[in-house]
Amino acid sequence: MGRRGDSPLFVYPVGTQRPFADLESEPMDVRLLFSTPDPERAVAVAARVCYAPIGAAELMEAMDDDAVRRVLRTIMTSGHFSALEHASFTFAIDGVSRAMTHQLVRHRLASYNQQSQRYVSYTDDPRFIVPPDVDANPAVRVAFLGACASAFLSYREAIEAGVAAEDARYLLPNAMETKIVVTMNIREMLHFFELRCCKRAQWEIRDVALRMLELASPSAPYIFSDAGASCRRGPCREGKMTCGDPYERALKRD
Repeated sequence: MGRRGDSPLFVYPVGTQRPFADLESEPMDVRLLFSTPDPERAVAVAARVCYAPIGAAELMEAMDDDAVRRVLRTIMTSGHFSALEHASFTFAIDGVSRAMTHQLVRHRLASYNQQSQRYVSYTDDPRFIVPPDVDANPAVRVAFLGACASAFLSYREAIEAGVAAEDARYLLPNAMETKIVVTMNIREMLHFFELRCCKRAQWEIRDVALRMLELASPSAPYIFSDAGASCRRGPCREGKMTCGDPYERALKRD
């Protein structure tokens, strides 16, 4: 799986007053901030209350681990996923590009708060995300970073001339590093993982999705046991667009 270079550099264009020092970009950083306590029990209770003569609070105490597992198995094998919406996870994602977050926010059944280019003025040396295909080609890398440098220099000159950040930001490229907080319920997470863990997904959002799955799985191991690209559970759903390199098949649920 392709990843961006370990140390993307940023260089001032030739002819500016001071040269850029080599600047290492911050690595992608995905952290789990919060999650529903005991998410699998929360999901099982929400599902069970539809058929139980007692309330959810009593079910939380009355259902043992075996009962929780039986309910989860019914949910996951039947496809009745509405109960999965009662548990959620909140992630902090740093060191990614605006290009990636433009894809991420297309997953509409989630909540987002992102570092604003309207209210944040970038006056320090900027950070840019260098794609692996660019990083692997020295000539293209120089041209890429030169274009980023030129765009940011124009941005900074506009800010210094009194242009509002909300207008100067039009100059900033998609490669600009950003930070975002994301909250998804489990139902949407499973959909997100199916699309974005796929090897046909763009490299950066795939890296983020795989890390989110890694972080979420320990607290809901049964639910996430076969999460990820569709090829982990059966045939690839990409049809003629398949990558031809499926992931290892997940074990069947007990």
